[in-house]
Amino acid sequence: MKLADVEDHMSKSVEATQRAFNTIRTGRANPSLLDKVTVEYYGAPTPLKSLANISTPDASTIVIQPFDKGSLNLIEKAISMSDLGLTPSNDGVVIRLNIPPLTSDRRKELVKLAAKYAEEGKVSVRNIRRDAVDSVRKQEKAGELSEDQSKDLQDKIQKLTDKYTVKIEELLAEKEKDITTV
Repeated sequence: MKLADVEDHMSKSVEATQRAFNTIRTGRANPSLLDKVTVEYYGAPTPLKSLANISTPDASTIVIQPFDKGSLNLIEKAISMSDLGLTPSNDGVVIRLNIPPLTSDRRKELVKLAAKYAEEGKVSVRNIRRDAVDSVRKQEKAGELSEDQSKDLQDKIQKLTDKYTVKIEELLAEKEKDITTV
């Protein structure tokens, strides 16, 4: 396993963690809240963002304008069934989602959820490290690498792990600040 591959996998874990953070409500309207919503459209689960134009006219409203007016009720149903806890209002042309201000209890729950996502990201990075170190040790046993080369590679892999773990912690701190800011 090459060091560049290890770094690539770790950066993808950080990106996945960032996407998970984007789905957490912060009390402000953000189109990325709807990233996980899929609509049953002509019998196939379709991401909402490929069926409609999503915009935020103000800090507490998301407006969803479907490309096909016939999908309006399907989109409304998908949002109602999702775990967002938002109630869509349909005026026959667009769907409006009002984002209510978060209570302090809800903010605490969301901070815990963000911490959970961060921990999942760190576990993913550590799993990549473990696989890479195992690969290096196998190469050393097979005689493809000397003991010194093996130790150097393992040190570099550990440095990458530390670097990406810190990135996830920085993203978490930023998200916690977003959630707790009223």
